[in-house]
Amino acid sequence: MSWLAGHPGELLALLGQHLALVGAALAAALALALPLGYWAAHRPALIQPIYGLFGAIYTIPSLALLALLVPVLGLGFWTAVVALAAYAQMILIRNTVEGFRGIAPAQIDAAAGLGMTRAQQLWRVELPLALPVLVGGVRIATVSLIAIASVAAWINAGGLGVLFFDGIHRNDVQKIVAGSVASAALAAIADTLLRGLERVVRT
Repeated sequence: MSWLAGHPGELLALLGQHLALVGAALAAALALALPLGYWAAHRPALIQPIYGLFGAIYTIPSLALLALLVPVLGLGFWTAVVALAAYAQMILIRNTVEGFRGIAPAQIDAAAGLGMTRAQQLWRVELPLALPVLVGGVRIATVSLIAIASVAAWINAGGLGVLFFDGIHRNDVQKIVAGSVASAALAAIADTLLRGLERVVRT
């Protein structure tokens, strides 16, 4: 804890890098997971193949996935973003599928009966009804990415993981503890905020 008190500037810089990694990865993951999950929800035959593909990716150890990506994409921020976005897919797609499949068919029929187009049904009926489950998936994915993003420092992507690897390299327990505390605190704050948002969208 003494390292945290003595290096606020360095901690804030690493925290900013960590947030940028998680934010970019989450945005990229959502850009793929939402349409893919919506598509799968309306075509049940696709669900298990999609779950199988992204479930297999999710089981790859983070260091191993980064090691596979580095020869192709190189070291740095964007390689880490690709890896993190890949890890988030399983959580986000599953919740997207469950959110849209949980909508009662009668509600869709009623929207169609009112003359809504397919796009209007999606934005005005389906998405609002699925939103609580989608936000729940975002919450779980965010907390997971905050933890996994620490490994990104191994490929020079920055973030709070710098404290872990530097602490191990220098045998500096204070840095390792500082990284652990900061990462855990960030995950707890994100979880609390997103739980609050989840409660709001459920009302």
